[in-house]
Amino acid sequence: MNTENKNQRKRRDRLYIIAEILEIAKDGTLKTQIMYKANLSFSQLNEYLNFLVNLNLLESKQINGKTIYKTTDKGFKYLDSYKEILQLLKNTKNSIKKLPVNWINNLH
Repeated sequence: MNTENKNQRKRRDRLYIIAEILEIAKDGTLKTQIMYKANLSFSQLNEYLNFLVNLNLLESKQINGKTIYKTTDKGFKYLDSYKEILQLLKNTKNSIKKLPVNWINNLH
């Protein structure tokens, strides 16, 4: 990997990853879908899922023998608050460059 590619890769903070997982799980999804869409390792995914379920931001349900993860009402409140904070930061001198495209379009 050359230096240019290394500079383009940025670490995602924990709050961003949580919001990303909650966004992915809005309509209910499988663990593997979250792992691939959020670009997490299996161990990272399990850590986040356990954390989010314990905080009641995500719920897990068994449907047809598969575990489905879905964002709870509390999780939706987290997403709303997170987006509100991003909006506040967007209006500052320090621009936010890592906003998901669909979130940027919804900011008014």
